Amino acid sequence: MKCLIIDVVHSAIAEELGKYMQVDTKMLPTQEELATLIPDYDVLIMRVDPAINKTILDAAKNLKVIGVCSVGLNHIDMEAAKAKGIQVFNAPGLNANAVAELTISKMLDLSRHTIPANADVKVNKNWDKYKFVGRELRGKTLGILGFGRIGRRVGELGRAFGMTVVAYDPYLKPEDFEKEHAVGLDVKEVLKQADFVTIHMPLTPETKNLFNADSIAEMKDDAVVLNMARGGIVNEQDMYEALKAGKIGGYASDVMENELAAGGLTEGAGFDSPLFQCDNFIVTPHLGAQTVDASRDIGAHIISKVKEALNLG
Repeated sequence: MKCLIIDVVHSAIAEELGKYMQVDTKMLPTQEELATLIPDYDVLIMRVDPAINKTILDAAKNLKVIGVCSVGLNHIDMEAAKAKGIQVFNAPGLNANAVAELTISKMLDLSRHTIPANADVKVNKNWDKYKFVGRELRGKTLGILGFGRIGRRVGELGRAFGMTVVAYDPYLKPEDFEKEHAVGLDVKEVLKQADFVTIHMPLTPETKNLFNADSIAEMKDDAVVLNMARGGIVNEQDMYEALKAGKIGGYASDVMENELAAGGLTEGAGFDSPLFQCDNFIVTPHLGAQTVDASRDIGAHIISKVKEALNLG
C-alpha cells in the first residue's frame, strides 16, 4: 500500500503509517498534479488545499481513505467519494481550543490596539501610550454564531473575562444554551445586542454573505466582528465600506473569501484585499489550528481512523 501526504501535518502520521506502507510527500500540488499522482495511492492525507473534485476521485483507482487534518469537508466532493467507496475522515473538535484562543486573542488585540501600538514603538520608535486608549472585555456582550465545540469554548473563555454570552445555533434547543450559561437568540437579535460577534459556522448557501451591508447596519457602531470560520460568510466589500465609514468598530479574521485563489497556499502566491487599507482590520493566514497541541491531537486521531479503516495493527 501507498500513502500520499500533500500538506504540513504532524510527523507522527508519516512515522506510524510508514510502518505499514510506503509514505510519499508532495506539498500542495495543484488539482491537475494531484489527478496525475493519485492513481497509485491507497491513502491521501491532506488539509484543505487543493479541493478534491470528481476528476481527482475518478483518477484515484486505488484510493480507499482520505484523512483530512482539519474540520471542514466542503473542499471535498463527498458524493463522488461515497459513490467510489472512499472513506473520508476529518478531525472535528480537536482544534476547538486552538481556534477559541485565537478568537480571544484577536478580541484583545482590537480592543487594546496592541498591533498598531507595537508597530508604533518598533517601527516609528515612538513611546506614546496616550494614542492607544482601548476598552475592556469585562461587562461586554459576546455574540456567538455557531455554538458547537469552538463556539462553546469561546463562550467559556469569554465568561472568564466577565462577558455576557448570547448565541445562535439552529440545531440547538434553549436548554442547550442554558447549560453553557448562554442565552439563545436569532441572528438578528445577536447582531443587535452584541459588542463582539464571532463567527463559528460552516460556509453554506444560507450563511454566504451573512454579514453584508444590511446586517452590519443592524449592529452597534462600535461592534467588532470576528471570523474564524470560512471566507465568504462576510461580504468583504461591504465590510470594507462599513469600516471606512465608521459604521462598525473593527473586523478581525483568520480567513478570506479568496484565500485559495490564484496560487492558493503555495509559496510566493500574491494576495491582496481592499480591507488591508483599514487600520481597524486585522488578519492572519488561516492559522486557527496551527498549534503544536492541536496538530498532535489531530495527527493521533487521523492515524487511528486510517488504521481502523484498513485493519492495520
